[in-house]
Amino acid sequence: MELKVANIGMKFGMCHVEGAMSFGAPIEAICDSNEENLRFAGERYSIPEEKRFLDYNDLLNNKEINAVTVAIPDQLHKKVSCDFLRAGKNVLCEKPLALTREDVEEIVRVADESEAKFMVGQICRFTPAFEKAKELVESGVIGELYFIESEYAHDYMKLCDDWRADPNRHGVIGGGCHAVDLIRWIAGDPQEVFAYGTHKLLPQVPYNDATIAVMKFGENVAGKVFVSTGCKRDYTMRTVIYGTKGTIICDNTSPTMTLFTVDEEGVTKEPQTIEVEVNNHNAAREFEVFADAILNDKPVLTDAREGAKTVAVCLAIVESSTTGKPVKPDYTF
Repeated sequence: MELKVANIGMKFGMCHVEGAMSFGAPIEAICDSNEENLRFAGERYSIPEEKRFLDYNDLLNNKEINAVTVAIPDQLHKKVSCDFLRAGKNVLCEKPLALTREDVEEIVRVADESEAKFMVGQICRFTPAFEKAKELVESGVIGELYFIESEYAHDYMKLCDDWRADPNRHGVIGGGCHAVDLIRWIAGDPQEVFAYGTHKLLPQVPYNDATIAVMKFGENVAGKVFVSTGCKRDYTMRTVIYGTKGTIICDNTSPTMTLFTVDEEGVTKEPQTIEVEVNNHNAAREFEVFADAILNDKPVLTDAREGAKTVAVCLAIVESSTTGKPVKPDYTF
């Protein structure tokens, strides 16, 4: 079997074209409703005009295509992904899975009914520093986890077009889902969240542009996520993982991470600096995992339910910051 790929969305999806190309998968089609985006991507990757499409519906019955990447505004994820799943195409959809509980539930249902593979692009799970951090946690080098914190700090001032300003696309769901998914991946599903929000930086959006959420996990573990979509600083997802025998400090934009450990008497030793590749959108590795699941009929680790759980935590954070009450995420999908 050979994967033949269609890439939907050329403003945010060119990295997925590159991911498929790095795997050696033929690009059978690229699609974008914006003619300029389509032309630019076609010329950049030498994709002929006959393989450029303005309407994804023209690709649903294309028997040459068996894998699709979806990188379009979040509001459209459900319809486009479900249409391709119903057409029997394997789908890699960008995060977040969707913006509402109803849309998430429908994607899960359609993915269950389809024989095709469905993967959510939770890209932090393929970021070298975060992969190394998870490896260190699982090795036991920092002892038992007791606290984890991550942040999504990204200034949207020049990025905030209409679809990002949609009230349903709260910053926690649209961007903060990165940090939420990362700590879920390392610490498991939070049992309860409590959040506060402020709105001082992005007057063009109706939702809080800064949110801090504290989380309660099982096994005597706590967590925190900070999301700021108007912060005045460089983009970062700084993450700190605290264990009983050490601490890991890392992010997605630095070439090094820091590991603290203790000696036999429990005294903190000099920190170790670990060099890592800087690759905060590792689409090549992401597509490799997607392709492996298809070609070798393996389970998809970031399947629809895994993406849905991350959205469930995000929705709980938004609800808590609105009501001022603790909220238990609903993981029943």
